[in-house]
Amino acid sequence: MFVKNMDSLTQIVLGAAVGEAVLGKKIGNKAMLYGAIAGTIPDLDVLASNFTDTVTALEMHRGFTHSILFSIIFAPIFGWLVSKYQSYKDFKGWTLLFFWGFLTHPLLDAFTTWGTQLFWPLDYRVAFKSIFVIDPLYTLPFIVFLLLTMCKKRSSKKRSFYNKMGLILSTSYLMLTLILKWVTYTKFENALKEQHIAYSEIDTRPSPMNTVLWNANVNTKDSFLLGTYSLFDSQPITFESRPKNHELIEAIKENDKMQRMIHISKGWYSISVRENELFFNDLRFGLMSLDSEAEDFVFQYKIQINNNGLLQFSETKKGRDDAQKLMKELWTRIKGN
Repeated sequence: MFVKNMDSLTQIVLGAAVGEAVLGKKIGNKAMLYGAIAGTIPDLDVLASNFTDTVTALEMHRGFTHSILFSIIFAPIFGWLVSKYQSYKDFKGWTLLFFWGFLTHPLLDAFTTWGTQLFWPLDYRVAFKSIFVIDPLYTLPFIVFLLLTMCKKRSSKKRSFYNKMGLILSTSYLMLTLILKWVTYTKFENALKEQHIAYSEIDTRPSPMNTVLWNANVNTKDSFLLGTYSLFDSQPITFESRPKNHELIEAIKENDKMQRMIHISKGWYSISVRENELFFNDLRFGLMSLDSEAEDFVFQYKIQINNNGLLQFSETKKGRDDAQKLMKELWTRIKGN
């Protein structure tokens, strides 16, 4: 819940800054308000989880509402609706505000691990995997400059300066995360080479709330290797082996829902057993612990067959204590090995 709230806050701040950039000089703080609304609307796709099954909801998340097509179609609609009851009647101006508010939302999401279907209806997610869904170094400076902007009159040059600085710094940080991803990817790649490990693919991403500690999943023939690297590390990178256990779902592997879950995970999944129950683990988002024996993956789904003989997936719940424990472990690991 905390992660989702912080993610929403980040999108609200970005949307508000974009709204200010488009119409701030003409309508003042109202531009921020409507920009914040525009920056929130794409995430209403999460409501799908209340009306459909887990697999379908996952497929829909960051789908149509996060596409360029959505921005093109719905920006004029919202622009027309708002221009009808606001004193500022410029349809074009309102349309541009909603267009950029809608579009910058998925553009930011594209830097995260889950990615976004920018080119929907094409079944392809743009995912640079260079920033966690929330990152204080991105959001907090942005908030400061947005507050400074709000305190100035709409005709003030400083108002425009503060808003531009917030957008420039946040965008620059996103570009920096791509550089850090390249640097850390190279570190993992070199470590695998030095340890003579044969692999077919590497998947890297930053750990929660920072871009200092990075995680890697490595695909080998019989298992996945998990590794971590901090920019402050002084010791060589080590990798922990995790069995794929794909044979445990051999009997249901061709089931439509199972195939869809495998597709959603991009093949980065393992199967685990606990108390005679099977669990589908999406490895792309890591574990809720740095313990080498941990099995509590961030995105873990219990595999069940219902009374009608249909395959179902239900996400395992994570508690606040789990998150607090993880953050303490991350803070210790960030400082180096």
